[in-house]
Amino acid sequence: MVHRFLIFMLIPLLLANCTPRISSASPATSTPAIPQSQTPTADAYSIIREEMVTTQIEARGVNDPAVLMAMRSVPRHKFVPAEYLDQSYADHPLPIGHGQTISQPYIVALMTEALHLEAGQSVLEIGTGSGYQAVVLAELDVDVYTIEIIPELAEQARQRLTDLGYANIETLNADGYFGWEEHAPFDAIIVTAAPDHLPQPLANQLTEGGRLIIPIGPVGLVQTLWLFEKIDGDLQATNLGGVRFVPLTGEH
Repeated sequence: MVHRFLIFMLIPLLLANCTPRISSASPATSTPAIPQSQTPTADAYSIIREEMVTTQIEARGVNDPAVLMAMRSVPRHKFVPAEYLDQSYADHPLPIGHGQTISQPYIVALMTEALHLEAGQSVLEIGTGSGYQAVVLAELDVDVYTIEIIPELAEQARQRLTDLGYANIETLNADGYFGWEEHAPFDAIIVTAAPDHLPQPLANQLTEGGRLIIPIGPVGLVQTLWLFEKIDGDLQATNLGGVRFVPLTGEH
């Protein structure tokens, strides 16, 4: 259980599900959609991706150089369904099937930066989805263990990650609520779906000094994005503001 809550800051509402736009105090971004009638070259995708990082991510305060480099490097268009290819770098989440989404780019960057990762650390991700968040993490030279409960998504992500050549990502089709005891403890844990409470198994599998980021709240409503840090065995919590994620599913 959580022992202490230190409410540190509140940021504007950030939507991380299929809602088309975010509500933010930041100026509106203008990253262009990719014309459906065209298939951009690798160079064109790089230009669009750079604009995504500049206008959507840096402009909102994410400034970790390693995270920004990862967001510039990972080809997000390879993680979205073909019918949404023209929106690969747009400022909102996208459906990936089975009621799941690939999160808004800014949310991916924000959650990654909040973990304060260092090379060689181990990270548990709950909710593989398309595999995009796992790859962004892997770009930071950490070992990623990612769990997806939906078999079809788990297999699609496993094949995609294999094709992309990421040797530092291990996948599992299972209920992420219970974590991955075999590889625990973890230096960081990131949860990309929302339970209505902090899963105790995840808290138990976080190493001393580790950081866990998770949205918590009711299904279909605004949830709270929490950052937990384990200090002297206790979890201290920072409120990172309102978000909206798909629910964490499973037998719990």
